[in-house]
Amino acid sequence: MARQELQFPRDLGAHPEFAIEWWYLTGALSSDASSAQPRFGFQLTFFRSRVAATQNMTSAFAAKQLIFAHAAVTDLQGQTMLHDQRIAREGFGIAQTSQTDTDVKLRNWSLQHSATDYAATAMADGFDFQLRLRESQPLLLQGERGLSRKGPQAAQSSYYYSLPQLRAQGTLRIGGQQHNVSGTAWLDHEWSDSLLHPQAVGWDWIGMNLLDGSALTAFRLRDKDGATLWAGGSLRRSGGIVRNFDPHEVVFTPQRDWTSALTKANYPVEWRVQTPNASYTVKALLENQELDSRTSTGAVYWEGLSELFDEQGKLLGRGYLEMTGYASALRL
Repeated sequence: MARQELQFPRDLGAHPEFAIEWWYLTGALSSDASSAQPRFGFQLTFFRSRVAATQNMTSAFAAKQLIFAHAAVTDLQGQTMLHDQRIAREGFGIAQTSQTDTDVKLRNWSLQHSATDYAATAMADGFDFQLRLRESQPLLLQGERGLSRKGPQAAQSSYYYSLPQLRAQGTLRIGGQQHNVSGTAWLDHEWSDSLLHPQAVGWDWIGMNLLDGSALTAFRLRDKDGATLWAGGSLRRSGGIVRNFDPHEVVFTPQRDWTSALTKANYPVEWRVQTPNASYTVKALLENQELDSRTSTGAVYWEGLSELFDEQGKLLGRGYLEMTGYASALRL
């Protein structure tokens, strides 16, 4: 991939010339302003996919860009996760993206940026949320100034930045009960033409907001035997110093598994993650946070609210753990 220097706010927006792109928002929310313990986790992800075969078509009905979206809420008190999905071709007022800033809409779901705030809305079957997310830290450019390697070949890369430590506030409804919520969130934006190594079946990834204001990212891509094909990540201290991780410096070791009754997929819901900075334990706060998106993106994956601990068992932070390619090989 020929490097392009990222420019903002333009690169907050869509990149329709690239094959795939996503905006990925997750967070931990409390319904009690006096409590540091989360009650809910939430996810809102918008995907854009360029359809190569239709690019030369002149019809306004040609599906040149497809927009997918996933939304989920984890209710720790109720020990349940609710999720929903959407898909549409871009256009006709149904689905749209902006190329100048983050402004993604799919029917009544949206993610929009204005000044130092984001607004996230999802109205789903059985739940909805409307959140305001305020930036508390600068953009974190992952990899080499925003170009993140995802494999041994240079083409296996993505443009990738994060916005950790977002301050979230708004409303969340489950069933007939509405909650005023606040907490901390994480936003990733990534786009690429060639992301996966040919032997890769999926990845394991964490994005953790640490209690001291730091931000930890770690990931690995796996082959069908579970061996690591590539790995990486970063740690940004609360003071702003960033340490990028080389592939050999990140090791994911599963500690405890959970098997889905729906798909029979077996997911590690507790991990030991070794980085050059420290070794951590990642524990899911709810085992069943599997998402079946076969009617939109076609994938089944596990993505859920988790906690991060040091080697002495001290809580360091919270965030999301994502695992793909366990039910079947991931295809992008």
